[in-house]
Amino acid sequence: MLSRRAALLLAAGGLVQLSLPGAVAAPPRPAPPDAPAPVRPALDALRAARARALRAGDATALAATCTPGAVAAQTELLARIAGVPLAEFGYRITSFTEPPPGADRLVAAAELGYRLTGTDDFPALCQRRLEFDRTADGRWLLDTEQPTGSVALWDLGAVHATDGRSCLVLGLADQATLGELAALGDRAAPAVAEVWGNGRGGRLLLELPATEEQFARLMDVPADTYKGIAAVTLAVSGAPLHTPADRILVNPDAYRELSQIGRRVVVTHEATHVATRADTKAWTPLWLSEGVADWTAYRDSGRTAHQIAPELTADVRAGRIPTALPEDTAFAAGATGIAQAYEMAWLACDLIVRRYGGQERLVALYRAVGAAGAGQLERAFRTELGVGVAEFTKQWTAEVAKL
Repeated sequence: MLSRRAALLLAAGGLVQLSLPGAVAAPPRPAPPDAPAPVRPALDALRAARARALRAGDATALAATCTPGAVAAQTELLARIAGVPLAEFGYRITSFTEPPPGADRLVAAAELGYRLTGTDDFPALCQRRLEFDRTADGRWLLDTEQPTGSVALWDLGAVHATDGRSCLVLGLADQATLGELAALGDRAAPAVAEVWGNGRGGRLLLELPATEEQFARLMDVPADTYKGIAAVTLAVSGAPLHTPADRILVNPDAYRELSQIGRRVVVTHEATHVATRADTKAWTPLWLSEGVADWTAYRDSGRTAHQIAPELTADVRAGRIPTALPEDTAFAAGATGIAQAYEMAWLACDLIVRRYGGQERLVALYRAVGAAGAGQLERAFRTELGVGVAEFTKQWTAEVAKL
């Protein structure tokens, strides 16, 4: 039987080899005299030097880390990220096999991690394929870097930045367009904070690619997945599982088609998702999360119910009155009747505000639903509104009929 000390040593991970009576320790096996030095330390030093050069904007230092044929591409990359306010930026090799003796080229998989100053809680992670060449004097230099999977904004073009009072806008558009978007962000942030507070801290982050195809690439989805959707709110790529949304990604094609008030509503809607991210859970019904975002966006717009819900109004006039709050699937991009789903969600939240004690009651209900846990929607409704979901739905159906 092992002693208590021996058992504890084994439990600690087997890092200590016990000397049992009569046992003879084997001498360390010497490395073959002609074994090549491992390449991994040299690559680690190279990627660290490359990250320092990119952070510092040092073209000379960056050129020293890559092959002559790669200098032009790396200099262009340096220009593309020059306007990005980076708090962190670095590479980590995730998959690598030591090359055989005499090899002059090798490939490694790596992870690029970066965090934006004043906005990101977690570093964004992008997968990279790195190819290295060995020089005549035995040094290893970077030859190519290719994104695999999701991309960073600067992978698509030179990034320009515009600072607002309450937001940061990064984009591939001209400064006038970015400035207009920053003005909308500066208007949205305090309007949202009036309802939901500013517990998140930091600035609102908006990203504007140049095309709808780039919009899809930034999310690593097929090009037509979000066709016609003006903006989405998403979590930083590579963040821990279930990390709430923290940035607004604008679809330039759909955004361009909106009126000025439409653009303002879209930005405020998405800013609400960012503000409510801590209280939004997997079990929060989409009619509630999308409804509070639309309600907040339209709160001071001066628009009537008919103007806010034109598609739903037309359905009611045609005798098509819904009997249930919209399911989550009704909000999927491209779903039939998606416009009516958003309008029904807005009307439900508007009803809560008007009938149950103002915006404070809507906020309390939203937070209660998030805190209650899966399957506890009924309890949250009864606690905060004094009615169950079924009774509220009847009230809402009657409200819809008034349209």
